Amino acid sequence: MDDFDHTADTTGVLDEALERLHAAGPERQGWLSNHAPMAVEALVRHGHAPRVHRWIDAYRDKLEDMPAPYARVTPENWREALGDPARIADWADHFERETAERPWRDVLAEWWPRLLPGIAGGATHPVIRVGHAVRTLLTSEETAPRVTELAHALGYWAARHQPLPPLTDLGAAPTAAAALDAVPAVPDQSAGIRHRLAQLSALPRWGADGMEPETARDRLAELVTAATHRYATHAHGEPVMLVHAATAPNAVLRTLPALPRALWAPSVGAAWAASGAVTAAYTPPGPAPYTAGQEAGAPTAEEVFERAAAHGDDHVIKFADTALDVGDPVALTAALRAVELIDREDG
Repeated sequence: MDDFDHTADTTGVLDEALERLHAAGPERQGWLSNHAPMAVEALVRHGHAPRVHRWIDAYRDKLEDMPAPYARVTPENWREALGDPARIADWADHFERETAERPWRDVLAEWWPRLLPGIAGGATHPVIRVGHAVRTLLTSEETAPRVTELAHALGYWAARHQPLPPLTDLGAAPTAAAALDAVPAVPDQSAGIRHRLAQLSALPRWGADGMEPETARDRLAELVTAATHRYATHAHGEPVMLVHAATAPNAVLRTLPALPRALWAPSVGAAWAASGAVTAAYTPPGPAPYTAGQEAGAPTAEEVFERAAAHGDDHVIKFADTALDVGDPVALTAALRAVELIDREDG
């Protein structure tokens, strides 16, 4: 994983963008996610800071004000507030207070195991937003807007926390790619993700608690690579939603360095559950081979991200960001597939 491009943000564009966005809530129309904080972080990271404010201007119609608060989240009542989307503002306020009073790493370490079982909530967008926020804090200056961004991301996750239903174990898969191939599609794929996830009943077993932290990190990287590669041949099932089969586990992978090592192995199982669940919800009946981008003279990583940034869709940008983390020709092909298949208005 590459380091933050400090030269790309010499004018403080990321902080300016986050300050603009923090008046908005994490959703619109009651359930659609606000992708702007994640997309602008990726744009700045890859040297596209000059695009950011114009990008937000174009995205402005998809932003809604932060909802009104309901009741303060406290150490005594947080369990009853967990998973209540009506408490989005309450949770954001809670984590703003928490990160103002103690180091953000301590807050993250306390809440990560509490939030991890609900990783699929909000169609995995909350954990993805956390991953972008943590990456910035780990690799660049720790400014107030960047800490606030982590607070809002954690608050969104807490409000949308949604455990998956009990799942039957379909047996162990030898690799992440084999595990994804063995995921059975949910029966009814005619509605939104909440309806689809409610039908999830079984997944192959891949990754397990008890592994050494370094092994856990390697397993997560394997899963991110497998899901990114699979997008190149299976994205036609649902180009927007299948992005998250790769970006959700990558968010977990990005967060590991900020967590106590004892939390690394449990994170693998949750990341697999999220990736497997999205795959089950949207996987097509079969692959559609796609080789463009692998020919001689194929675009470089920088050229691929330039195409994603020029396209402008938030999912395209975030998926290209993950594909560049993987970095191989198949991953870059997958990013080009997203550019091809996702309409600019889909996000």
